[in-house]
Amino acid sequence: MKKMRLALGLLLAVPMLAAQNANDTPEAHVAIAQTAAGEEYQNLFNFMCAAPAQRGGGGAGARGQGGGAGAGAAAPRGQGGAGAGAAGGAARGGGGQRATPDRSTWYAEPVKAFDNMYFFGQTEYSVWAITTSEGIIVIDTIFDYSIEEEVDGGMKKMGLDPSKIKYAVVTHPHPDHHGGAKFLQDKYGTRVLMSALDWDALERTNGTKPTRDIVATDGQKLTLGDTTITLVLTPGHTPGTLSVLIPVKDNGQARLLAYFGGIENPLMLPETGRSYDAFDKSFSRMSTIVEAAKVDGYLTAHSNYDDAPFKIEVMRHNPPTLPNPFLIGTARVVLFTKMSRECNLNNADVHKAMPDLKAY
Repeated sequence: MKKMRLALGLLLAVPMLAAQNANDTPEAHVAIAQTAAGEEYQNLFNFMCAAPAQRGGGGAGARGQGGGAGAGAAAPRGQGGAGAGAAGGAARGGGGQRATPDRSTWYAEPVKAFDNMYFFGQTEYSVWAITTSEGIIVIDTIFDYSIEEEVDGGMKKMGLDPSKIKYAVVTHPHPDHHGGAKFLQDKYGTRVLMSALDWDALERTNGTKPTRDIVATDGQKLTLGDTTITLVLTPGHTPGTLSVLIPVKDNGQARLLAYFGGIENPLMLPETGRSYDAFDKSFSRMSTIVEAAKVDGYLTAHSNYDDAPFKIEVMRHNPPTLPNPFLIGTARVVLFTKMSRECNLNNADVHKAMPDLKAY
């Protein structure tokens, strides 16, 4: 706890305006991010703060760390399986889906993580389903090739009825998140939500995609039965990325989770463009939001950013009387947002030195 307070104090001491602080350098941002990461987020830090040598090149290690800290970050997506990472990387960037990868590289068994929340994602890409008194809300819809087996089939395995999926919140228009939405629209009449800017971006792409439906707005409350989730616009990963505040119950006790729709290192996918300033503002704002709301844990659109596979395995093998591994406490969630923001600020400096990278 003492280390956590120290890290938080260092983070809060970082000025917001780069021009007003001589310490606002790539090295300073990386050092602060590493402090925030502590031991828990070291793998994530290595990936998010690692800078590729050039577009399409390998990871160069975290700036200011002599390359050592980030040496392992060149693998696709940092921590995900090689097959899943390669599939996801090939699919994003506005194009259509590629050939279906081998099932062994992406399939994950469904699991119940909270009284009213289930994981139906792949090994690396998340789908979380919230059960309510009047139906189901899913957050993200993975690829078109995996939606039927992971979500449709997964719900049946867990004793849920997929025809009760009333809403699908798509956090951003990349095929690993919107690809399965059309299946849900066509088969079950599921209403799909995305921000206006991201609906616009989706319309400019090819491949499997849902028909334009509900336009999500900042601060919107989506209520289904006895449950209300809150949508927050967090641009940066895409022009209109959505994040979500989700109330859950853990053994009957009310808890609150923050779901981050766009986390990844902005330099890793330069072909789709990134706005570093927007990302910085979004994560600064989300840090304030999660602290004020006293969130109990966080989830992300990619399960390698929230360690969902590890936490799920812990839940499979531990008795239910032990603490839920997703409930890490507000302070640690805030540190996660701060680490992400500092890595982004570092990457913005890297971008200035790499003019071939395009930003929208």
